[in-house]
Order: sequence, then C-alpha cells, then structure tokens
Amino acid sequence: MQAFVKTHRGPGGELEKVPDPRPTEDEVLVAARAASVCGTDVHIWEWNEWAQSRIKRVPMILGHELSGEVVEVGARVKSLAVGDHVSAETHIADGTCYQCRTGKMHICENVQVLGVDRDGVFAEYAVLPETNAWKNDPALDPSLASIQEPLGNAVHALLPEDNVEDLAGKNVLVTGCGPIGLLAIAVAKTFGASSVIATEVNRVRSDLAHLMGADLVLNPQTEGANLAERIREATGGYGVDVATEMSGHPSSLPLVFEALRLGGRVSLLGLFDRPVPLNVDDAIIFRAARVYGIFGRRMFATWYTVKGLLASPSFRDKMARIITHRVPISELPRAMELIHSSEAAKVSLLAKW
Repeated sequence: MQAFVKTHRGPGGELEKVPDPRPTEDEVLVAARAASVCGTDVHIWEWNEWAQSRIKRVPMILGHELSGEVVEVGARVKSLAVGDHVSAETHIADGTCYQCRTGKMHICENVQVLGVDRDGVFAEYAVLPETNAWKNDPALDPSLASIQEPLGNAVHALLPEDNVEDLAGKNVLVTGCGPIGLLAIAVAKTFGASSVIATEVNRVRSDLAHLMGADLVLNPQTEGANLAERIREATGGYGVDVATEMSGHPSSLPLVFEALRLGGRVSLLGLFDRPVPLNVDDAIIFRAARVYGIFGRRMFATWYTVKGLLASPSFRDKMARIITHRVPISELPRAMELIHSSEAAKVSLLAKW
C-alpha cells in the first residue's frame, strides 16, 4: 500500500510503498476514507524540539486522525463487522496498568499513540484494536468523522471530569484558535457559556472564531501588555471562570492565569516547544486555581459526548466550517504548506492516491 512515512530524523516525510498491515485476532483492518492533519503531525513533519525529544521510532507511518471502513476483522472481534464505518481513538492503552484499571485509560502508563509511538494512519489502510475503533453513522461526512478525535480534545478540555461544574452561565477564555481552539469555542457555546473570549493573531482563524460563536476575539500582538486587562474588563473586572490554553505559545501560559478569576479553573492542552517560566505563587496558589493537564480524551466518556454533539445539524455545520481545505492524502506536503503559511485552519485529507 501507499503511505506517508517519516523516513529519517529530520524535516519532512516521504510517500512510499510499504507492506499492507494485517490485523491480529483482536484488531480490525480499516480502509481510509478521510484523515486530517493535527498540530502534532505538523510538529513531527517540521521536526521541532518537541518532536526531536518525543519521537523514538523512525521510520514510521505518520498521522493519527482517521475515518474509514472496516474491511477485515480479527477472529476475536465481536462488536464490529466488515462494512462498518469507524473513527480512530488514537491512544492505545494496555488495559492492565493502574490508570487503565481505575478509569483513566487515556493516560495509560504504557500508552502508544498512533503516528507517534507506532505506525499511524496516513496510508491506504490502518490497523486498529477493536477497542479503538469508534463506530459511526454511515451517513456522517468522512471528513467530519475524522476530526472527532480533536473535537474530543476540546470537550475534554472544557469538561475534564464528570464532577466538574458545568459551563452554563460561565465566562470562558480560549487562547489560540487552531482547530481544537475553534472547536472549543463551539462546544462552550453549545454547553451554555454566557460569553466566550478568544485570542488569535491569524486573521483566517479570528474570523472563524467569530463564526464558531466567540463574543470577543482579541489579537495578542495588537493588545500587547493590556491583553489580560481587556479580558477582565470584558468580564466585569472579575476574570474568566474557565480558561483553556490551546496555542502552546509561551506568552499564553501566564495569560490564562492573569485573566482567571479567583478560584477559576484552567485546562492546558497546547504543547510548548521548550520549558516555560511561570510564577506559581501568583498564578496558581494565591489565585486558588484548579489546573488540568489535558492529554487525549476520556476513554470513552468523551466519545459519547461527541456523538451527542454530532447529532445536531447546526453543530455539524459549525464543525464543517473549520475544514478550510480538502486535499488528496497524496498531497500531504501541500497540506503542510497550507498550515505553515497560515492559510488553513483544518486540512482534511481525502483518500485519493
């Protein structure tokens, strides 16, 4: 089959012929219908500092966001059949460690992430454990089906635990309007946030933030040192109740705490290339802030929430708006360039070789 492979420890990747994967008795073979490019894929493609320290296996097939059709099932697979339409939960857990056995599979001690720790999905076919293949409505647009995974990240960032307070009537801050940030805006408004404030420097993404429902979009470059004060002014002087950091930009880490009301909560999802300084006393301790690190989705509670969101035509319409470009998966380098040049928000990769 054809696949995009990280062939060396450096920038880029190559379209190569590789052996067809074969499912084990607990796995399914999925023919790709659509994939999509994540920020993590961009980091690995560009080979930034994070990728250099995180990626241990090369060569490796890239990518992790996938939707497709099951074409073969292993002998022990019971919940899926040939012809089913599925998406990939990208965190493959061992099922036996302490985290898995206490309801936290997404932070499995031995987790393997598709396209990071093991072969990914930018290929004609991919193998998924039965547990990781989420069954979809066949009528769901494959491009939308492939971005359920990042939608799940947005849901998890806003609702990190079952017992966390809801968003109804709350003021929410989203720093960074990449695809997950944009989805977070739509999720926050759907769950009843009274206002959503976003920060973004890119004009394309700022415009999309408004379309997702943001009440105020601020440009950190033009606001400068006044950014936190502008956010507090927009919330009656108190600050936001919930802040989600999606950008991975060093200046955004102190900002989410400066803009937070006393006793508010913060979710950190954006990946920073290198260590970022933070005054913990002022940012967290004296502010009595609750801080969540967001890695993946709660397996599989978040997926059921995502399924409910996708049942709404209006939410699907919003979700589709963030897909600014659809290109054949064989043109992955062009997709990366669209993202690098800031022309694109989310790029969907269509299964055309």
